[in-house]
Amino acid sequence: MQAIRSLFIPKWSSDVRLDGKTAIVTGANVGIGKETAKDLAGRGARVILACRDMAKGEQAARDIMREVNGAKVVARQLDLADTKSICQFAENIYNTEKALHCLINNAGVAMCPYSITVDGYEMQFGVNHLGHFFLTFLLLDLLKHSAPSRVINLSSAAHAMGKIQFDDLSGEKDYHPVRAYAQSKLANVLFTRELAKRTEALDVMAYSVDPGIVSTDITRHLWRPLVDLVKTFSFLVKTPAEGANTTVYCTVTPESQLHTGGYYKDCASAESSRAGQDDGTALKLWAVSCHLLGIRWR
Repeated sequence: MQAIRSLFIPKWSSDVRLDGKTAIVTGANVGIGKETAKDLAGRGARVILACRDMAKGEQAARDIMREVNGAKVVARQLDLADTKSICQFAENIYNTEKALHCLINNAGVAMCPYSITVDGYEMQFGVNHLGHFFLTFLLLDLLKHSAPSRVINLSSAAHAMGKIQFDDLSGEKDYHPVRAYAQSKLANVLFTRELAKRTEALDVMAYSVDPGIVSTDITRHLWRPLVDLVKTFSFLVKTPAEGANTTVYCTVTPESQLHTGGYYKDCASAESSRAGQDDGTALKLWAVSCHLLGIRWR
């Protein structure tokens, strides 16, 4: 079984250090985010765990400091479903941090029953896309100041099933949890492509990542028979640490070996869906996102 598993989940490792670097990982109290933060801390980076639940965030910070000798980690409150919380988080970062070398937009919700954010957006589109879009906008000056820097957006293979429903972004007319999730993950890929075009000259690079099928609690809203089916093919399922590998790969690999705006999976460049390569849709999504958030981002 292990031999078969290795065919589907290639191993990757790197001894690159990140001493003197600062990274933010959203949703870092559990799963892929926590493992990403732990890895970066082990490389010497200062890591800010951006978490909605501060009790869980502080526990995650204690866990990492216990497991990684000399780890420099701190938890900060961030609710991506509330633009006021995002503003407060960004203000705190500017008040406490002199640099930001990597923003890892990892947090997400998946296939949940219909609900809305504090600002009235469908939860998956609001958190997975709009929340991270706004956070990146607010932190861009610090990323530019700290260049070369990177923005890494976690997407999913599910983006290939997605379509940006511009006439019903919040699913008010016709909501389906899987379709809404796929739309939000496609938005992550399109946001990355457009962001890369606008920031490459500033030496701020952007990458989107497919972590693969990972055993985390993000599947809690899935149809139970489907979860059981996935467990049957356990050799395809990654541990959270394995799921974090491609994010870490895009964090530590020299820029000359990566393509800004690119899509990565299994620690290598990959091809997103045709919809994920539609620059016209990416530009329209950018404009609509700015309008919804009431911001001007050229």
